[in-house]
Amino acid sequence: MSPKSKLSDGRKKRLSGIRRLVVKIGSSSITTHDNQLNRPALRTLIKEVAALRESGYEVAIVSSGAVAAGIGRLGLKERPRAISELQAVAAVGQNLLMHAYESMFRRLGVPIGQVLLTSDDILHDRQRYLNLENTFRQLFRVGAVPVINENDSVAIAELKLTIGENDMLAAYVSNLIAAKLLLILSDVDGVHAGYDNSGPRGAVVPEIEYGDKLLDRMIGTSTSRGGSGGMETKIRAARLLMACGEMTLIAHAHKHRLQDILAGYELGTLFIPKRGRLRSRKRWIAFGSLCKGCVVVDHGAERALTRQGKSLLPAGVVSGDGTFESGDVVRIENEHGVDLGRGMCRYSLAELAVIRGKNSDQVTRILKRPATEVIHRDDLVLL
Repeated sequence: MSPKSKLSDGRKKRLSGIRRLVVKIGSSSITTHDNQLNRPALRTLIKEVAALRESGYEVAIVSSGAVAAGIGRLGLKERPRAISELQAVAAVGQNLLMHAYESMFRRLGVPIGQVLLTSDDILHDRQRYLNLENTFRQLFRVGAVPVINENDSVAIAELKLTIGENDMLAAYVSNLIAAKLLLILSDVDGVHAGYDNSGPRGAVVPEIEYGDKLLDRMIGTSTSRGGSGGMETKIRAARLLMACGEMTLIAHAHKHRLQDILAGYELGTLFIPKRGRLRSRKRWIAFGSLCKGCVVVDHGAERALTRQGKSLLPAGVVSGDGTFESGDVVRIENEHGVDLGRGMCRYSLAELAVIRGKNSDQVTRILKRPATEVIHRDDLVLL
């Protein structure tokens, strides 16, 4: 623990109610400069997670490091660029990584469950999403620690671009299992007050609240040796979870201990949501489903949605775009292109094209069936 850290009553209170959390560990934190697994660092993490588990926490780990470990095992000079080469390297490294987790946890008497995910599992199908939710619930019930990674050995470029990398994967998993905290461990002390081409500037910001405009200035480039994500992806992950009503904390993997963080010491940067927690179905609509298109609304509809808690009616729709059918999730934008939220649309794009701007009586005459909301407020999540 940093000698400058202090116990914060405010942070202690915020973190006191946590019983389920996701710990994401970056590649550079558990591999060495020659792309070998950093076993002492991994052993320290595992001991801390096991101790949290004994204290009553439910902990899932999202672990990077498969590609780096594969590069080291195969003796490659540099990280491959071709997707097929990366898939092969990841397949080799994943085996090494999981063997290390399994053997180290076994010495402490803790079972683990490997979960390999692609965006198909998290973003495309509601039933697969629910099945995955049940899998995690059962793993926690039997006392196992889920160890999760993106399935690099089968994922293709288009799917990986949907998630991006393991910071975002960790956010999606946190959202899926309704963890109250995502703890991102990396080779940074937290979010600094500013960034430029040379790296971070100023002191670490202890707390950032939802909607803070300073977030846009706190995005830097990656300085990670072995990973694919930088501060930008960490902030994207934190923003996603703040919108769900959950916290994210970015801390240093080697300087900061998990027990000290959860005890309320002012370590790293804590992202604080301002709204209540979303229920499971709305979490899926907002962040667990793939948007099939976009619906643009006029100023009156925007006001009704964002300020009055109303549903979206056909009269407020300006246009639509995409390939969506009735029941698909769409993005909602205003006429200036500002992203307002996500919603489950009750009309197809073809139907919306002929009823947009129309009142309920006109919609009934055109479609020859009773008019309904385009997006009901129960199927709407504002961002």
